[in-house]
Amino acid sequence: MGNTTSCCVSSSPKHRRNNHSRLEPYRPEPELSRDDTGCNLQHISDRENIDDLPIEYNPSDHPRASTIFLSKSQSDVRDKRKSLYINHFTHILENKHHLGTVRRKYSSCSTIFLDDSTVSQPNLKYTIKCVALAIYYHIKNRDIDGRMLLDIFDEKLHPLSKSEVPGDYDKHDPEQKQIYRFVRTLFSAAQLTAECAIVTLVYLERLLTYAEIDICPANWKRIVLGAILLASKVWDDQAVWNVDYCQILKDITVEDMNELERQFLELLQFNINVPSSVYAKYYFDLRSLAEANNLSFPLEPLSRDKAQKLEAISRLCDDKYKDVRKLAKKRSVSADNLAVVRWCPAIIS
Repeated sequence: MGNTTSCCVSSSPKHRRNNHSRLEPYRPEPELSRDDTGCNLQHISDRENIDDLPIEYNPSDHPRASTIFLSKSQSDVRDKRKSLYINHFTHILENKHHLGTVRRKYSSCSTIFLDDSTVSQPNLKYTIKCVALAIYYHIKNRDIDGRMLLDIFDEKLHPLSKSEVPGDYDKHDPEQKQIYRFVRTLFSAAQLTAECAIVTLVYLERLLTYAEIDICPANWKRIVLGAILLASKVWDDQAVWNVDYCQILKDITVEDMNELERQFLELLQFNINVPSSVYAKYYFDLRSLAEANNLSFPLEPLSRDKAQKLEAISRLCDDKYKDVRKLAKKRSVSADNLAVVRWCPAIIS
């Protein structure tokens, strides 16, 4: 007990005070930034907050940004309209005594012409035509500034068929019909929907923006294939497997399809979200593109059965949201109609 070294702690307040006085005061460490820790990964909340991004940053993310394909088609559309205008009036002057009937259909009081394409149920055939036309303008009016060509999309390194790829495969732009046949073959064999075609175009423009590449004759087939593959898995509940595409494209392997999908997702930074506002923007811009290129959707007169169906759908939606409108509607109440007794606190002395 006389030894000063002991395993027991003294209960003396003075001894405890001396022990604490030897401790250094607490200094909070400064917070390390993301650069100091070496972690430069973007947080998902930063990426999905599109309101903080400039409008022109990426039209596939921002609903108010103009689509790339529509802006690339403007110059060609102006030239086409000018030539059509000149040819039209030349034809009128040459045949002013033998004017034919106007073939364009107009609605009247007795007949209403409608097409069967809506934003929720687009027409499959004409939607694929519009998407193929948008891809055509992407290739034709691409920025030839020496942008890199990624190996995973190069058809020379990863051919889709066993036939020999010609030496000038990257020199000649494909025609719109060739693009349409390629997309239509995949959609018909995989039984994909028209909505999937619109999402395919969204992913394609998102890839071109994120990866900073251009779609050209050397890579357009594999870029479109990767976009269709990803859109079908995101949009459809029962997605087509990669091995099923190997049966459509006989000479491609499952390993190649898996690698194409993996690198496509990495280049998209795994951002496969398509807001409803962006989807609607692409749908209406595709309709604008079709109208500017005389690719009008088929018009049919409104029949009695279709009118009754539209009326039934309208009545169903009206009944569905009637209660919501009643709750949201604010009404002013006159003081004469108030029958509620108001109680006031009173002080009794």
